[in-house]
Amino acid sequence: MRLPILLLYTLTTMAQDLPSPDPHAADREQLLKIFHAVESSINSQSLDLMAKQMDENVTVVWANGEVSRGPAEVLAYYDRMVKGKDRILTKYMTSAKLHGHARFLGDGNVAIADGTMEDEFFPIIRGPFKLSSKWTTTIARISGEWKVVGLHLSANVFNNVLLDEAVNSLKYVGAGGLAVGLLLGSAITWFLRR
Repeated sequence: MRLPILLLYTLTTMAQDLPSPDPHAADREQLLKIFHAVESSINSQSLDLMAKQMDENVTVVWANGEVSRGPAEVLAYYDRMVKGKDRILTKYMTSAKLHGHARFLGDGNVAIADGTMEDEFFPIIRGPFKLSSKWTTTIARISGEWKVVGLHLSANVFNNVLLDEAVNSLKYVGAGGLAVGLLLGSAITWFLRR
């Protein structure tokens, strides 16, 4: 119930910023369908639907800095990360939001959009963690059909939950090392005095 209300609020708020009449109203509807298809594809753990939204020359820059070119490489990346025998994740979920309206360029056959994602990763070697990230995409009308031609995912490399965990771990290791050092020093001093 909450998701449809949030979606309606977002669309209503966004509609207030559009010119009336909006010359790209039909295009925006198609772009929103692509947006929801990509999000749904990720959350259903099947990127086939996402790959269908992409142009054959798509370029995707993943949050770990790897680049996939073309739908086949996109699917291969996902299979390697989430499905293959050496995978690092068992699952990846996302909740994506648009940041304003898509901006149409030139003759209106290219659009750029961006937004945020609240991601949840389920790694093989540790418990799940959440990460806030950002995305940008370029979509082009190719042979009358809108297709994703570029997608870039990124997260804050200077301030995130993984860095916080690493800093906290270092504090515990440092405190533990100090305690062991003090105990060893006391034991050696006691032994030498004996």
